[in-house]
Amino acid sequence: MKIALLELNDWEEKHLRQRMDGGSEITVIRDILDDSHLARLAEAEVVSPFIYSKLTAARLAKLPQLKLITTRSTGFDHVDVAECARRGVTVCNVPFYGENTVAEHTFALILALSRKVHEAFVRVRAGNYSLEGLRGFDLKGKTIGVVGAGRIGLHVIRIARGFGMNVLAFDLKQDSFWAEVLGFEYATMDELLGQSDIITLHAPYNKHTHHLIHPGNIGKIKRGAVLINTARGGLVDTNALLQALDEGILAGAGLDVLEGEETILEESALLGDKTNPELLRRAIQNHVILKKPNVVFTPHNAFNSQEALERILDTTAANIAAFAASTPQNVVK
Repeated sequence: MKIALLELNDWEEKHLRQRMDGGSEITVIRDILDDSHLARLAEAEVVSPFIYSKLTAARLAKLPQLKLITTRSTGFDHVDVAECARRGVTVCNVPFYGENTVAEHTFALILALSRKVHEAFVRVRAGNYSLEGLRGFDLKGKTIGVVGAGRIGLHVIRIARGFGMNVLAFDLKQDSFWAEVLGFEYATMDELLGQSDIITLHAPYNKHTHHLIHPGNIGKIKRGAVLINTARGGLVDTNALLQALDEGILAGAGLDVLEGEETILEESALLGDKTNPELLRRAIQNHVILKKPNVVFTPHNAFNSQEALERILDTTAANIAAFAASTPQNVVK
């Protein structure tokens, strides 16, 4: 097979090559796909992109030999799935790779805010050892509201229960078994917003979840709550978030994602040699919210553990092997 791997750094390429059929002809493009690369992909039967390599209908038309797109991500909105179906191109993803990884990062953000770790770090680096203004709060006995009780959300709930927290969850699909085993309760969105000391988002991003947090419901948030978002930036209306912080509705926010972050590199592209730090810096500076002392921000880094990245690559290699054996797996609909 002729395989094209996009947005790949050295160690990832080595890892994938070790797990793929040695007889395959592999083309590696380190950068995000643009139209200038299409000639090199004209004979590719398999293309493996990251989320910023857009495979539009116009680009698909220039890949006449393409049979499989296996994206190294869970999301696949960068692929024109309808056009792929029309052309008989199978699309696969990596549905699970970092459930515990993202959950652990979620609590890194929660603890940074609850104990003002970020403020203390900056102060000590400046040689100031005063405790003034650094008093935090315990997690034990607090209520955490988990929006999206899927695989990641359940890991968050498990960790929260270990801290002695009360847990409310909002999800359209309720699982009474896990609610009983992990000891949490389902609630409506309004109930969750009104009763939670910490609100953490773990829902997928789509037209139904766009702006789950918006100007119409920020007033329902328990005053002094903390908002955590390690899912997708579009779940939160930025204007509403700014308003909630300015008015003291939210005492703080821990963000791994931002609305409109499509303009900057994300996921493994952030780790590659071809990233543009200036682009990232400018994009972050444009967000007034990140200047606030009660906001902790990480650059879409929740997924970024060695183990999670290896799981992404292993699943991608398995997707290619399964397709070659006429038993495709992880096919998106």
